[in-house]
Amino acid sequence: MQIALLGLGLMGRPMARVLLARGFGVSGWNRSILSPELVEGIPLLGTLEEAAKAEVLLLMLADSVAVNAVLEQLEPHLRPGQVVLDMGSSDPAYSKLHAERLKSRGVGWVDAPVSGGPEGARSATLAIMAGGDPTNYARVLPILEALGRPTYVGEAGAGHTVKVINQLMVGLYIEAVAEALLLAERQGLEPRKVQEALQGGFADSKVLQIHGTRMIERRFVPGARVKTQLKDLRLAQKLAQQAGLNLPHLESTLGFYAELEALGDGDLDHSALFKRLESR
Repeated sequence: MQIALLGLGLMGRPMARVLLARGFGVSGWNRSILSPELVEGIPLLGTLEEAAKAEVLLLMLADSVAVNAVLEQLEPHLRPGQVVLDMGSSDPAYSKLHAERLKSRGVGWVDAPVSGGPEGARSATLAIMAGGDPTNYARVLPILEALGRPTYVGEAGAGHTVKVINQLMVGLYIEAVAEALLLAERQGLEPRKVQEALQGGFADSKVLQIHGTRMIERRFVPGARVKTQLKDLRLAQKLAQQAGLNLPHLESTLGFYAELEALGDGDLDHSALFKRLESR
């Protein structure tokens, strides 16, 4: 199966390498030029027209704006029988529109965003939530299984909806851990001992162990960026408004991330929410 992986960022690069190691024919393309050492070992495509020859077009792009822009250039070259597999975090409403438009041309669509960060991408342990026509899902399932643990959650747009829900939970967990570790420090406790003491209990989580360590060390190199978390929380806010829901913790967490971006910290790891709480 020939795959064109479009988007060789923090997630796309390790995903490409995993797929290559599993025997898939993978070529990569990125919207901006990357230094050779970053893409070492990944065969590169020069144009989207070249990419359009692949059986599966795997998109690992930042947001709906990027997906829309790439699809606009890609679609004139697509042919019936191909599948577009969007594994980034995008607006579910756009996913539904893309699926319908591509279906009219005989091109399949699956939205299968992931959770687990670059660590999960490198270790092929990503949580994958997939939406789309079941036939198209079955076609890309070997790719998804090579990258992690896929779950089919419904028709087109459902995968991206579940990812928004995932990001809502991640944002709230990060705020909870940041508040807890800040309180521990101000009480004179050693935060690493707090991590150790809570390990295995109900308060333990990957956020506490991974992001908590970044907070303790004040090491906010991404990982997932503040601006990405903010984008996803705004999508959650949009879905909540459509559902007539008032989610107060979503609003407060979104506000902290908006403050970080306004302060010029949008490219820090999203665990940098700790930094904002610490300075208030």
